[in-house]
Amino acid sequence: MRTPLSVVIGAGGTGGHIYPGLALAEALRRAVPDAVISFVGTTRGLEGDLIPAAGHRLHTVDMIPFDPSLGAKRFLLPAALLKSGAQARAILKEQGAHVAVGMGGYPSAPVIVGARMAGLPSLIHESNAVPGRANQFAARLTPHIAVAFDRSRAHLSGGQDALTVGMPIAASLARLDRPALRAEARRVLGVPDGARLVLFNGGSLGAVRLTEAAVGLAARWRGRTDVHLLIKTGPAKLAETRQRIAEAGAGPVAAVVPYLDRMDLAYAAADLVVCRAGSATVAELETVGVPAVLVPYPHAPGDHQTHNARVLSDAGAAQLLPDEETTTERLAALVEPLLADPARLHAMGRAAGPSTHARAAALLAAQVLRLSGLPELTPAQHELEYTA
Repeated sequence: MRTPLSVVIGAGGTGGHIYPGLALAEALRRAVPDAVISFVGTTRGLEGDLIPAAGHRLHTVDMIPFDPSLGAKRFLLPAALLKSGAQARAILKEQGAHVAVGMGGYPSAPVIVGARMAGLPSLIHESNAVPGRANQFAARLTPHIAVAFDRSRAHLSGGQDALTVGMPIAASLARLDRPALRAEARRVLGVPDGARLVLFNGGSLGAVRLTEAAVGLAARWRGRTDVHLLIKTGPAKLAETRQRIAEAGAGPVAAVVPYLDRMDLAYAAADLVVCRAGSATVAELETVGVPAVLVPYPHAPGDHQTHNARVLSDAGAAQLLPDEETTTERLAALVEPLLADPARLHAMGRAAGPSTHARAAALLAAQVLRLSGLPELTPAQHELEYTA
């Protein structure tokens, strides 16, 4: 009787680590339908909502962030890592895991520690152009490293031997045909005929700076019929933002939503995206070919969002706007000429690709199957590598 493949994935905190982990799980399930896949995270991040909603089991461990701003609490990190690593080792044993995968972020580090304790093969994936502290640490515990961007190699122990696979993204985005879906997407999202759509996407929880600028633009454009805004605020700012849009008389030109559960529709409908520069977002934009104005989160560790943004801005696929400069007036001066120049928007969209991100989930899944040591999975591994 064949042994079912069991994989435990460490991913948590923000969507930038969770969504690539879910994309990996999706690719593994396509290759090995009876695979047992579970996740490890903490009780503090978005994983508590996103992972069970995707149909996967979530185990939690007691871990604290790799964050110098914790002050004296940072001295508790070694003890917390040992404790959470032991918890992760127990989870790996309970699940009968063959491979442990860390997708980055502090919730994933215990999985790699636990795998080292248990003598199991492990693999990390670094999603940012400048690696986070958790993966800088975890890279010392495993020889198996995959990266989304070549430029992150220099910052990781053993990075010279890392495999560049790109950023795992959902299959719906990897295969997205924007022109074919555009008419349906605009109908579903309520975009008026003839209007150019500007999508404000502030990440998993929204972004106050982007929401403020979007409200200002909506007020500025309230009498126009040739532009439309779709503003994702996150749940916390939804009611307030809708009220401000109504008070500004900008309801006809702007729609406000707490989240977007169909990013394929959002990208297909959008003419321009204004967003943060998390690695998952940058990978999605590069793959689907949507022009963007990128506003890196200024407090990201190592300023990694600025480095992520430069992957697109250096290629001419995006404009980079510092957070402190993101006012309504500055954004209007940048966005209005772009919307008035369809040829330039088209050129920006084409400048992004081709990228490896569309096949990253399959390539990473093939590495997981290789590390599992289960000989009966070799055909599935080769099929993943071939189709990627």
